Amino acid sequence: MVGGFKTANGKILKRVRISNSTFLDGLENLEIQDNVFIGHFNFIEASNGIKIEEGCQITNYVTITSHSSHNSIRYYGRHYSGEMKGYVVGKVLIGKYTFVGPHVTIMPNTRIGKGSIVSAYSYVQGEFPDFSIIAGNPAKVMGDTRDKDKVFLERHPELQGFYNEWVEIDG
Repeated sequence: MVGGFKTANGKILKRVRISNSTFLDGLENLEIQDNVFIGHFNFIEASNGIKIEEGCQITNYVTITSHSSHNSIRYYGRHYSGEMKGYVVGKVLIGKYTFVGPHVTIMPNTRIGKGSIVSAYSYVQGEFPDFSIIAGNPAKVMGDTRDKDKVFLERHPELQGFYNEWVEIDG
């Protein structure tokens, strides 16, 4: 595990931890905020823009990509040669304090709201609101993390202030 991360504009984020077995491509279009953890054997391809906000945890064997040829290769067959009709490109946003489980694929044109949980083996594409519990192939919203958090915070009220600090960041 490598501690610290130097952003494209030269800023050092001391609380970012990224495994040395994770492959990062398109660093100039990858925005990682502080206190992010990215585990082992991940593939993050950011040529069209990926933003991973503060406090996110990306576990192991996760693919996050901002482009895909999964459609265009079928349309063109042996005539396929790169960005052609059907080629999918788009930004990815993973909101603050979101947890992404193992073996998840996050496709272009995806926005995952803050405080979400993405369950293992999910195939994620599209818009997901803040505090979503996301699961499946294709992934769907299965619940709200605030319901889960409320039960825990009732048993541990001393944590409520910490929780409120980041939940209220964006209102």
